[in-house]
Amino acid sequence: MKLSRDLSGENLSKKLSTLGYRITRQTGSHLRLTTQEKGEHHITIPNHQSLRVGTLSSILVDVAKHFGFGRDELMKQLFSK
Repeated sequence: MKLSRDLSGENLSKKLSTLGYRITRQTGSHLRLTTQEKGEHHITIPNHQSLRVGTLSSILVDVAKHFGFGRDELMKQLFSK
């Protein structure tokens, strides 16, 4: 599945809320999200209008690794609705 080139940090945080991620703090233009599902996990997302493809890919790989998914499987779960 191809990565979106116009996904904002705010939209990504909303998509990740389906996996139990909640915004725990904001420092400057970065959001810190935490989930308690399958153990505690933290990620930091830039709250920019559009995330760079490499940044988005890195975030998705990190989340997928935490949940034991492949990146493509995670993308289908988050973006095919």
